Amino acid sequence: MFTLAELRQAHALVQQTLRPTPAFAWPLLARRIGAEVVVKHENHQPTGAFKVRGGLTYCDALGRREPAVKGVVSATRGNHGQSLAFAGRRFGLSVTIVVPHGNSREKNAAMQALGAEIVEHGADFQAAREEAMRLADARGLQMVPSFHRDLVSGVSTYALELLTERPDLDVLYVAIGQGSGICGCIAARDALRLETEIVGVQATGAPAYALSFAAGRAVATPSADTFADGVATRAPDDEAVAAIVKGAARVVLVTDDAIAEAIRAYWTDTHNLAEGAGAAPLAAAAKERGRLAGRKVGLVLSGGNIDLDLFQSRVAAAPKAAAA
Repeated sequence: MFTLAELRQAHALVQQTLRPTPAFAWPLLARRIGAEVVVKHENHQPTGAFKVRGGLTYCDALGRREPAVKGVVSATRGNHGQSLAFAGRRFGLSVTIVVPHGNSREKNAAMQALGAEIVEHGADFQAAREEAMRLADARGLQMVPSFHRDLVSGVSTYALELLTERPDLDVLYVAIGQGSGICGCIAARDALRLETEIVGVQATGAPAYALSFAAGRAVATPSADTFADGVATRAPDDEAVAAIVKGAARVVLVTDDAIAEAIRAYWTDTHNLAEGAGAAPLAAAAKERGRLAGRKVGLVLSGGNIDLDLFQSRVAAAPKAAAA
């Protein structure tokens, strides 16, 4: 997807605004998984999630490609919208974000605080995306998709950091939402000519990319039923599916209960707060514990933006047996 020179150029751009995030090996997680575990802490970004990298590279490329564009619009459940709002402020672009009704109030507030206009529409992400496309035509705005080469080039820089620092990783688990994260990991792995297995992770109630990986083509689902909004996708991107089929080892499905347990594990073992999508890779590694003995495992903690109400209802209020 990218040459190493292109990835380094994207990284140089990102570094004008953001510092590299840490990659820590946590002994308690290693004990839990039965293998050496290294966590890439994208939850330490100023927006709380990895996507801010892609927002910066997308808006930079847009300004050079179409300097007359003054505003962008997109759909999101939160992190993509925050990334565009953050980057839009830096590059002088107005940002309109369409979210489904009932979206996270805290994420909506964060996007508004960064200067975005929030429009609520539809029952899920797909309906919000369709409304964003309509608004792009109606208002003369640039529609920003959730998956785009310019987004992936920025997102890939976290994998470039991690795999440059730890080229010895045998396997890297990464959640799949619309695919920019896993495609960025594949791109960095390939550009660095490493052998690291890239494993995608989805929720059992939102398995569109897992089904697509098995079929070798995009397979949509009628719903995406998971509290982990960062992986609540029902309409995969064709280009992302092609890259994942070619470059990933497998896609693992984990239950919402397993994701909630992984959020608890991140808190007890590292005192980091993970959102659902951020914890899903740990849930997958725990599920595959039997195949990881003696291997060096990377986990992408992609974000920590979980609502307080959701944390209390799905994580903190778990039965004592599950939390033990």
